[in-house]
Amino acid sequence: MKNKSNKKGGISILGILFLTVILIFVLSYFNISLKAIVENPNTQNNFSYAGYVGRSLWNDYLSKPVSDVLGGITVKTIWDGFISNMQNIHDGKPTDFQKLAPIVKFNSN
Repeated sequence: MKNKSNKKGGISILGILFLTVILIFVLSYFNISLKAIVENPNTQNNFSYAGYVGRSLWNDYLSKPVSDVLGGITVKTIWDGFISNMQNIHDGKPTDFQKLAPIVKFNSN
């Protein structure tokens, strides 16, 4: 008989916390100071540069296309449908959901 478990692989939040604690213990064992790493000027410069590149990439290349796509999707798909269905409810007409829902008919003998 086959095991039909639908359990998917992955890691939980508790697993991440456990791995973080293990990582801190390993770093402590090798006398590596997280505080010294974080406060190191080279580390600070690297994070500043990565933030600058990320902001530049977003502002110069990604902001407009993403806003256009998401704005169009939001207005056309969600907002227009919402307004249409609210008007149908106000007028006493069936909503899109009610129109598209399957109809089940039972034979009564």
